[in-house]
Amino acid sequence: MKPTQKSDKINILILADEESKLLYDFYEPERMKDIDLIISCGDLRSDYLSFFVSLCNVPLLYVRGNHDTKYERKPPEGCICIEDTIYVYNGIRILGLGGSMEYLPGADCQYTEHAMKHRVKKLTLKLWRHKGFDILVTHSPARHINDMEDLPHRGFEVFRTLMEKYKPKFFFHGHVHANYGRNFKRVDTFGETTVVNAYDHYMVEYPFNNK
Repeated sequence: MKPTQKSDKINILILADEESKLLYDFYEPERMKDIDLIISCGDLRSDYLSFFVSLCNVPLLYVRGNHDTKYERKPPEGCICIEDTIYVYNGIRILGLGGSMEYLPGADCQYTEHAMKHRVKKLTLKLWRHKGFDILVTHSPARHINDMEDLPHRGFEVFRTLMEKYKPKFFFHGHVHANYGRNFKRVDTFGETTVVNAYDHYMVEYPFNNK
């Protein structure tokens, strides 16, 4: 792994939903040399994630998407699951909550609003110990923040509640693809939080100043 950097920012590569032809099919080390951390927001093959963690030599954190049911049998090798926990990287507190709204009753990686709220409630002690979090990582978006009205792509209200209460610097999610319609937004804001749709891939600079 790269040594801890004494810098006023780190470069985070976020991934979700679609394998990037630019980064994967036409891989060039030069494109990845300045990346400090990789975060997957779900619905990507285990081998795809393992490819990046092995070649980039940086931590790769992930949550599961609604199609990542195979992770139970074959998790991404060398990667770190941050589901239902707070992972700290260089002092940055990163909270992970994967899955989508439940549209097939009883399906793995799918949750009702009530079930997602229960997951968040179980994190109360961790949130208290860490004094909140800096980045929220999910698969689904938050309700009414670039989500869709159909049940499978509807966002969670509790994600809005988390942002309102803890005011993280970033919220990374996937699930809503760029080709789903003209309302796709790569970057948006909600209160003090920058919301980023990680579809395919996107690079984010995390500044340590004015934290």
